[in-house]
Amino acid sequence: MKDLLYPWLERQLTHLLTQKGHAWLIQGPSGLGQYELALHLAKAWLCEQPKPTGACHHCSSCHGFDVRTNPDFFALMPEVEMIDLEWPLNEKIQRDLDKKERKPSKEIKVDACRELITFSQTTRSGLAGKVAMVYPAERMNPVTANTLLKTLEEPPEGFKFVLSTSAAHLLLPTIRSRCQTYTITWPSKAESLQWLMDKGLSAEHAQVWLQATGNRPVDALDMAHHSGLTPEDWLRLPQSVASGSVSLLKEFTAPQTVNLLQKICFDMLCMVEGAQPRYFSAKGLPHGASLKALSEWSKSLISSAQTANHPYNLGLLQEALVSQAKHYMMRH
Repeated sequence: MKDLLYPWLERQLTHLLTQKGHAWLIQGPSGLGQYELALHLAKAWLCEQPKPTGACHHCSSCHGFDVRTNPDFFALMPEVEMIDLEWPLNEKIQRDLDKKERKPSKEIKVDACRELITFSQTTRSGLAGKVAMVYPAERMNPVTANTLLKTLEEPPEGFKFVLSTSAAHLLLPTIRSRCQTYTITWPSKAESLQWLMDKGLSAEHAQVWLQATGNRPVDALDMAHHSGLTPEDWLRLPQSVASGSVSLLKEFTAPQTVNLLQKICFDMLCMVEGAQPRYFSAKGLPHGASLKALSEWSKSLISSAQTANHPYNLGLLQEALVSQAKHYMMRH
């Protein structure tokens, strides 16, 4: 299966397969594998010869699942996620996108939810039942979520749901109340580092990227390959920003830039309060900024995060944000 299960999720899948219930909400911070755990749970539910540890990966159901054609499985996701994760779109949507009549949706649309409801009412092709996966569940808008409620609460016989999210607080309470909740447990630091090294990172680089992502191993591997930075670049980012330079931010989008500055601000606040930084090394962080200045900067960054997706000129926005950062980082 191309969507491999991470080692720290194997025991969690085994636990979930012993539990009863027709609707599960898998939650936890990003970068731990919510999508992969939900996917493997759905695959095991549909498997013709399941094991206590998951699907057999050899039966016709598993094969259909692997090639994204299992007739008893429905993926309810934003169109952008469907494309990124290589799930097929329905013919009309694909045709509209191919003609560039519109852009793929970033939220889960109500029309897709209605398709799911219709799917739930059709006859299953296998013996195990039918399954729908909703990911990321927080991308359902209120109309979509309310449309799903009745089927989520009283699905047809043999129908199961698995919802997956890294932002459960954004879900409607009525959605959460209709699901049994499972919170992903964090892998140990040693387990995360070993996995990153198994993926080809050196021990030193694995350590840098794991810290850069707040100990989220999946995000760490993504940063290592796609951030456009070397580990050395990452370690000198705070000082680079403090000097007013935007040179290391060229590969960053506006939201990523704001998120980076929030990490620097958070770590500097930790240092002021006598705590260890989370994302950077202590020796790489500027010293001397006052608690008052850093608190004001933090509030300003929260405001910037709310508008970071607006169509600003990226270069000018980054220069403004770095200039602001330099101002607060130098205030005693």
